[in-house]
Amino acid sequence: MPTMDERTPEPATGPAARPLLNRGLAGFGTTIFAEMSALAAETGAINLGQGFPDTDGPESVREAAVRAIRDGRGNQYPPGPGVPELRQAVADHQLRRYGLAFDPDTEVLVTTGATEAIAAALLALVEPGDEVIALEPYYDSYAACIAMAGGRRVPVTLRPRDGTYHLDLDELRAAVTDRTRLLLLNTPHNPTGTVLDHAELAAIAELAVDRDLLVVTDEVYEHLVFDGEHHPIAGFPGMRERTVTISSSGKTFSLTGWKVGWITAAAPLVTAVRTTKQFLTYVSGGPFQYAIAEALRLPDSYYDELRDSLRARRDLLTAGLAEAGFGVHRPAGTYFVTADIRPLGETDGFAFCRELPARRGVVAIPNAVFYDDPARGAPFVRFAFCKRPEVLHEALTRLRASR
Repeated sequence: MPTMDERTPEPATGPAARPLLNRGLAGFGTTIFAEMSALAAETGAINLGQGFPDTDGPESVREAAVRAIRDGRGNQYPPGPGVPELRQAVADHQLRRYGLAFDPDTEVLVTTGATEAIAAALLALVEPGDEVIALEPYYDSYAACIAMAGGRRVPVTLRPRDGTYHLDLDELRAAVTDRTRLLLLNTPHNPTGTVLDHAELAAIAELAVDRDLLVVTDEVYEHLVFDGEHHPIAGFPGMRERTVTISSSGKTFSLTGWKVGWITAAAPLVTAVRTTKQFLTYVSGGPFQYAIAEALRLPDSYYDELRDSLRARRDLLTAGLAEAGFGVHRPAGTYFVTADIRPLGETDGFAFCRELPARRGVVAIPNAVFYDDPARGAPFVRFAFCKRPEVLHEALTRLRASR
């Protein structure tokens, strides 16, 4: 007779009998941004990994939030679609900047940042088994949100050539099948800094119309274009009724912690996304919404100064990284520079980024996290230049010391 210790254990039952995390999210652990930011705090390194500014946005906008709180505006639940003042300001912005007319009551929805807008749009518009084409490398929330919606992610990879990244339109066309439901675009593109030009967007629009596809387009860096021009795809023929355009205040006004974003789209699309969004956060950021309504009415000179300031910092960082021995891909927009570590004798971006804070006191992000096949991004790392010039100078001094 076996002893108690020798008996075969009974099969596990209850919650422990299977993985607790939804299998669609298997592999989505703590984000690389949290890991690298923790390393920055632990080592005292300069954090050029996560894309947040190290200065706050305009004082007038910050004071508008304080004023809203003191006046009791937004301290309780704001309206589900967003406060009317912000929805009107978003509609006015789209008309003034791009000639796109949206009804603030039925075609604008305020969200908890762009991340919630992406999640709500995909959860609303994608059925289990639908294919979603995304431009790779892509921001990590795209993959997670497609998985939560039960969709199948189909990457179309932007490839480096002549110091920039390029979209192969033939590859995009070939990726579309009878199961394709939606194109998930991002321009200006994080992490590569690519800005899709008018001809590329016209070809994408023609494809979407011909194959009857929906388009969700993440345009949060719309005001951070240094070379070329931003063209919303919603403005192309046949696209208004099939496009959900996403933007936010965080990058444009250097107020990332406020998490105020929005979508603009035809009324049926907004209704679909709002149906999902109401069961995510319901509402958020009431006083901040009033402040961002004022921010969107800042004069064009504000946007010009922001762009010019960040262009100068881009040029500072790209030149300094090249001097430090990196291969540099010059971004046309966004906050980010992609650097090739192979000229430094390195090939593993994960190992490089995990060692860099202790070795040289600088944090970067390995681009491999933005690819389905990490090997495609293995020798590339991403640096953010949305920092004060003196911080970038110090980071470059440390990096040059590694040569």
